[in-house]
Amino acid sequence: MDKMNVRNLLLLSCCAPCSCGVIKHLAEQNQKMTVVFYNPNIRPYEEYLRRKDENKKVCEQYGIAFVELEYDNERWCELTQGLLNEPERGRRCDICFEMRLKRVFDYAKENDFDAVSSVLGVSKYKDFDQVNRAAIRAGGEGIYLPINWRKNGLEILRQNLTKELELYRQNYCGCTPR
Repeated sequence: MDKMNVRNLLLLSCCAPCSCGVIKHLAEQNQKMTVVFYNPNIRPYEEYLRRKDENKKVCEQYGIAFVELEYDNERWCELTQGLLNEPERGRRCDICFEMRLKRVFDYAKENDFDAVSSVLGVSKYKDFDQVNRAAIRAGGEGIYLPINWRKNGLEILRQNLTKELELYRQNYCGCTPR
């Protein structure tokens, strides 16, 4: 993947294993960027902290700025109420992606970022197109870059870095039964 034509990128990351390949790749391209951690869906809170710390460690490894937004699990629970039994890639994911992307778009606009991308669709358990549809609903037109970070060797890089950096690999997305 060639260097992006973006002045200042904000990358929404769900966890270190999903973002490490993208972070390394963009760092090597000297892309000015910041990784933002906004994941109010992750439960329990100890799991949230562990994933945040791992993500921060990867950013430090590659000299990338890291920002943590608020942990608003209460709001996430309100928005997804009644959707507990939805399957992976179901309606709960639609709401979750939209909530997170909207908050990140607001942050980007407030802090002089000209583009936003995310790794929310990197996992084989997620639907890349579902993330992109949520980005449009969240107001991402003109700012959101729907880049499939699984392509162009980045999936292999991600898998290799996860092992090389001995990253914690969770066994679920983040939302668990209340």
